[in-house]
Amino acid sequence: MAAGFGGFVADTAASGELVVQPRMGFGDVATMRTGLLATKRARAATAGTITVDSYTRVGDLDSAAAALASGAALNGYPLVSHGVAANRGLLHGVRDATFPVQVRHGSANPGKIFEALLDAGLDATEGGPISYCLPYSRIPLNQAVDHWARGCELLATRGQAAGNEPHLETFGGCVLGQLCPPSQLVALSVLEGLFFQAYGLRDISLSYAQQTSPEQDIEAVLALRALAGEFLAGVRWHVVVYAYMGVYPETRRGAASLLAAAAELAVRTGAERLIVKTEAESQRIPTIEENVAALELAGTAARATRPVTPPPSRTDSQVYAEARRLVEATLELHPDVGRALLRAFKLGYLDIPYCVHPDNRGAARSHIDGDGALRWADVGALPLDGLVERRRSRPVGSAELLDALHYVQRRHDGQG
Repeated sequence: MAAGFGGFVADTAASGELVVQPRMGFGDVATMRTGLLATKRARAATAGTITVDSYTRVGDLDSAAAALASGAALNGYPLVSHGVAANRGLLHGVRDATFPVQVRHGSANPGKIFEALLDAGLDATEGGPISYCLPYSRIPLNQAVDHWARGCELLATRGQAAGNEPHLETFGGCVLGQLCPPSQLVALSVLEGLFFQAYGLRDISLSYAQQTSPEQDIEAVLALRALAGEFLAGVRWHVVVYAYMGVYPETRRGAASLLAAAAELAVRTGAERLIVKTEAESQRIPTIEENVAALELAGTAARATRPVTPPPSRTDSQVYAEARRLVEATLELHPDVGRALLRAFKLGYLDIPYCVHPDNRGAARSHIDGDGALRWADVGALPLDGLVERRRSRPVGSAELLDALHYVQRRHDGQG
């Protein structure tokens, strides 16, 4: 198998280093190039990121082009609108075998973004039919599944025809960012990975976003590794941990402690890559310098954490049992994984708490227990009989929900 993005991560992990990566995206070529070069030169094992703007994410390419023409600020890089020559110029002398670059986008209809990144000579991106539809889009889920099926086929066929091994990362383990119990995050990551494989991808990564309990997070990542080993035969895969995606600490000390905890989680569970966040997250879009500082802090924390060799997995936890049940129940609904996912959401076999997309049933609810772990307050129609009490054990009101949203922020800022 060609090296590519996945090969770089595998080689870096084999050398004992954790790959750390920002979410960086700037509207103009010069600033984006400066950010990529700064990431490359950071004192850590880094991969580069080009995050696209919101107009491009939703397919409003006319507005993206107009913003470029007028010099208006954009919250990311308009990959499609800049065109092939500008994109190749951006990457010249930056991307190489020691520094791969991934495109991040948030789109439920990624076809044009995939075309643009392939035209630029890139072959690594991320997302998924569920994870980039339900939280971020208003389009029906069945349309997102069709868009992503075509997008995966495009990425696989064009990338492999060029002699590369294109890489696709599922965002399923990060869906909605916070307050989704880890078992469903793990299940969605595995299911989107199977979707990618079904449409020709042979090099993937499986995501998991840091949640409210360090102990439960360890269970979750080990469960993800175990399930990937069981269900994803024939593909090269690695695990990517995301630093906490919810309400972020407001103090520098709190932000640093939360990021260091994410790096420690990655190393202790054998995850090969980490997406960082910066101390500015609670206030604004971070600068290049703040991104580099976060990369270096994460790299230092990772090197100070004793790794576990070989990378572990775990099949005796509550998270594993729930996640495996959700994966199996979904796959039993239809031999085509895309159709199975659609049926699972229609039946409520998959149900993301507090997600308001019309194709999400919205019956399941979560809460944070006395130990700080995310648990099911109401399982709705999730097929978890015998694993979780089906009766509605406790209602979750608006005050408790608001309190839960700020739980991690308060803990790391020293407020309780």
